[in-house]
Amino acid sequence: MSKIGKINISIPEKVKVALAGNILNIEGPLGKKSINLDLEIFNLDIKDGKEISLKPKKINQDTKRLWGMSRSLINNAVIGSSKGYEKILELVGVGYRAALKGNVLNLQLGYSHDVNFDIPEGIKIVVEKQTTLKISGVDKQQVGLVVSKIKTFRKIEPYKGKGIREKGQYVIKKEGKKK
Repeated sequence: MSKIGKINISIPEKVKVALAGNILNIEGPLGKKSINLDLEIFNLDIKDGKEISLKPKKINQDTKRLWGMSRSLINNAVIGSSKGYEKILELVGVGYRAALKGNVLNLQLGYSHDVNFDIPEGIKIVVEKQTTLKISGVDKQQVGLVVSKIKTFRKIEPYKGKGIREKGQYVIKKEGKKK
């Protein structure tokens, strides 16, 4: 039995869930998401539009793995369409700053040039201060992907801790050389 797969998914009031063939459509106030399910492996029950349960037709090693993952993907889509996902990035370093120019995020990260990042569709970036970015969206995977892409522009340096980090991320600092 899958520990995660057994748990039923509760659907908030504003979210509508509909099954059309093998595609599960989830629509909420923030957006919509479609998930492709293999109904040859799983039985999907939508109880009165309030709860979703996912059960495998036969249990073996492969279905156990897919069961928990499929349940998590459906749950992430339900949460994303009702509340959304957001991550906060901090720019740590002298002269590091961010600015929005239309649909492009402009980052000054101590290089001789500015770094421009095209914001993908479905992602909203807000520059709260010059050194704080709030990235939000409906799709959990896409938000995480954008955050990791922005973090690669200036990785955290281990001696002073300069770079782009998530809010609350702990940085292990190295000791400098002795005289």
